[in-house]
Amino acid sequence: MDNIQFKDLVRIWNDFPTKGIKFKDINPLLMTPDSLNYLDEKLFHMCGNVQVNKIAAIESRGFIPGSLLAKSLGKGLVLIRKEGKLPGPTIKQPYSIEYGTRIMEVQNDAILDGEKILIVDDLLATGGTAVAAASLVEKLGGIVVGFVFIICLNYLDGMDTLKKHGYDVNCILEYD
Repeated sequence: MDNIQFKDLVRIWNDFPTKGIKFKDINPLLMTPDSLNYLDEKLFHMCGNVQVNKIAAIESRGFIPGSLLAKSLGKGLVLIRKEGKLPGPTIKQPYSIEYGTRIMEVQNDAILDGEKILIVDDLLATGGTAVAAASLVEKLGGIVVGFVFIICLNYLDGMDTLKKHGYDVNCILEYD
């Protein structure tokens, strides 16, 4: 499998979850051993030399590439979730997405002061979710060493937003 074949597996749903959105569905990328192995290999190739203590994955589709990468790198996994989904003490961060406003949270003992954290998600659009995730990591004293996404929607400027904040960004697939 190569990147073209991998990208051809992405399904596009018009007007989901709201009118005007062209939703990029990663589910077909996960349905065969070949495509799942390709995803795992691409993630490891992108990040195998990055010095990190933990991987932070953003709910919910980010849990899949985050888990693959944490396992491949032999690192722990931190879950960044929607409000109300984590037990125990948490810290919260509001953020805007291309079609609304949400709140994310992380358990307040998930990241130790000075730990190097790589943040993973399925898709980068406007960058609001990613910036909020970075804010949570940094509030706990973590150091964001970069971001990894399966898909980047370049026409929504999320990559530029993250780079303006000084973050390194890597994507497997890009849409212009």
